[in-house]
Amino acid sequence: MIKLSVNINKIATLRNARGGNVPHVVKTALDIERFGADGITVHPRPDERHIRRKDVFELKDVLTTEFNIEGYPSEDFLKMVMEVKPAQVTLVPDPPHVLTSNAGWDTIKHKDMLKPIVDQLKSAGIRTSLFIETDENRIEAAAELGSDRVELYTEDYAVAYPNDKEKAVARYAESAIFAAKCGLGVNAGHDLSLDNLAWFARHVNPLHEVSIGHALISDALYYGLQNTVAMYKRKLAYD
Repeated sequence: MIKLSVNINKIATLRNARGGNVPHVVKTALDIERFGADGITVHPRPDERHIRRKDVFELKDVLTTEFNIEGYPSEDFLKMVMEVKPAQVTLVPDPPHVLTSNAGWDTIKHKDMLKPIVDQLKSAGIRTSLFIETDENRIEAAAELGSDRVELYTEDYAVAYPNDKEKAVARYAESAIFAAKCGLGVNAGHDLSLDNLAWFARHVNPLHEVSIGHALISDALYYGLQNTVAMYKRKLAYD
């Protein structure tokens, strides 16, 4: 079964736009769990423009599904995740100033930086995933680094899907098979939506988890949060 991890950054963005604590980030995360999500994802950034460090520690104490923390492996980020010890840490290569993650790791170029970080996380019992593109050499290098999983960066798939969905998904399907042969689990995320998710889930195998935030929270404005979580779960069941 493909797990749905809901990224709640946009809930925090809405809260921060007004100040105060509406919507309540932790309560919303608990509701999302109750509505059927398999996990909660956060991506705290140094400027705390959405998820705050305080949110991460509050979520740690109450979540009952898998907690996935994404981020660039700065000293402060690693200190935080080693204290929180989530089920999974997804390392992304984005520097502090970028709006959203927009590239995967060059695991060959950055192997000397990443290796001790992956070792540190794994020694703490934290499953480690590397945000990555569909380059087989980089996927193989991720396995050599000791990562447990890769998260395939799916923006290119989402952009190409409306014009040629078979071509759009082909290299992701091939990359997932290759990753599995390297001993890696496969996650995916970025711009997956109600329009393109079912096709991706049907053709990419193995696929252990998808992380979805912006599209899901946007859809919830129309369909309601509980109904939207159920809709995404149904897409993963190949409806």
